[in-house]
Amino acid sequence: MFAVVRERVWALAFRARAALGARRDAGMVTSEYAVGIIASVAFAAVLYKVVTSGQVSSELQAIVKKALDAKM
Repeated sequence: MFAVVRERVWALAFRARAALGARRDAGMVTSEYAVGIIASVAFAAVLYKVVTSGQVSSELQAIVKKALDAKM
């Protein structure tokens, strides 16, 4: 009985994979890569500006200083 159930599960899985393979794209196209890279660079630039701003920089320095001055 276990062999019959296993064979049916494998058959269903094989059909599902075949159906997905026929409908699925092979990957992103060049324009999608370009948009993704531009979005990543824009996010990195905004993050850099935020982290290097005066207030955030001083807060980060205070956190690091407090962590280094911590006593056990």
